[in-house]
Amino acid sequence: MGAQPKRKISKGRRNRRRAQDALDTPPMSKCPKCGKVKRPHFECAFCGHYGEVKNSAKAAAGKSDSDSQKKINAK
Repeated sequence: MGAQPKRKISKGRRNRRRAQDALDTPPMSKCPKCGKVKRPHFECAFCGHYGEVKNSAKAAAGKSDSDSQKKINAK
């Protein structure tokens, strides 16, 4: 035999307990470089901007050094 509740939990008590389980929407801000919506203190998912720090992986995603070297060598 398992344990049984001594009393019925009222709807109000149940709902007050469950009120803590709701998820809040994360705060959002605008990227100063591209103007898209991003989370504060995170790098921009679109342009890679994060304050004064430059994320070279996102900025150079479209262009790589080997591609530019191939174009120079082809001429």
